[in-house]
Amino acid sequence: MTKQFGVFLPIANGGWIISKNTPKLDASYKQNRDAAVLADEIGLDFIMSMMKWRGFGGETEHWGTSLESVTMMAGIAEATKNAKIIATVHTLLQNPAVVAKMITTLDHISGGRAGLNIVSGAYKDEFDQMGAWPENLDHDGRYRYAEEWAKLVRTMWEKDHVDYEGEFFTFKDCVSEPKPMSSPRPYMICAGQSERGLRFTVQNTDACFIGGKTAEDTQRISRMARRVADEYNETIKAFAMSTVVFGETDEEAAEKVAYYKEGLDWGAVQGMMRSYGMEADGSSSVMGEKAKETFMTHVVHGTPETCLEKLKEQVEFCELDGVMLIFPDYVEGLKIMGAEVLPKLRAHFA
Repeated sequence: MTKQFGVFLPIANGGWIISKNTPKLDASYKQNRDAAVLADEIGLDFIMSMMKWRGFGGETEHWGTSLESVTMMAGIAEATKNAKIIATVHTLLQNPAVVAKMITTLDHISGGRAGLNIVSGAYKDEFDQMGAWPENLDHDGRYRYAEEWAKLVRTMWEKDHVDYEGEFFTFKDCVSEPKPMSSPRPYMICAGQSERGLRFTVQNTDACFIGGKTAEDTQRISRMARRVADEYNETIKAFAMSTVVFGETDEEAAEKVAYYKEGLDWGAVQGMMRSYGMEADGSSSVMGEKAKETFMTHVVHGTPETCLEKLKEQVEFCELDGVMLIFPDYVEGLKIMGAEVLPKLRAHFA
């Protein structure tokens, strides 16, 4: 079965490795544009960026500097030709009619390649700083809000006039023209991986991004997503992330990983825990558990051939529809990926 592979842009400083020893990722538009253009040139299927409003501190001020996702991806859309362009929006911060117009605009700029990553709210500190954290909404309540929000975004893309009165929103003869170019609509994804989050994702989007503390955990979540989809007579795609560290030999790649781990910014990890409202040791969070090991995602390292085999294993064992790729050095990593790994991945999963 055909699989899809994409890149997660370094829209915030430090990327997805919390270390003082990594190549510098400065959250500049140039770094993001260069990575996106190269990803498009080598034939990746999608290009995605997250959205951050506050970093985690520490010596590196990890994620303390970031660009805004939708506006950055509009620039990326002009610079690329083929890949899906997926921007991230937080439901708690922007009205669904506004977001419907924003993503429609991105869809027109990209010629029908726009995608929307929906985030219902995770880092409380980000929203507290602007008075936007709803104390009256718990985890399930934020998903109720997101369900109403997502329904209205889709409705604005479909209908000429929208009248709606719900728990959170009231629309009166609301209009939004033009409509998106994408058929039937722009691509939609969500990274919620609790059962409640997966139920939202299955009913409102096309794909889920998942990640467990172990490969077995990721497989479990992937299977849960399919089970939930079967309950609703829907289909869902499941993607995971992977940080790829290449070396000329397996030993050289392992040394890079060890060097990055030696530079762990524990202060930034603790800041991330506080922002999430987690235990100080991170034990209650997948990302927290991984961040203690410096890398915030699943990691593969080795020669291009070794990484190829590990990516194939990740996709097959975890029952994934594809992988979103991260690199310590995006230009170097994407060049190797395009020349030595991606064509063989395509052939294997053809």
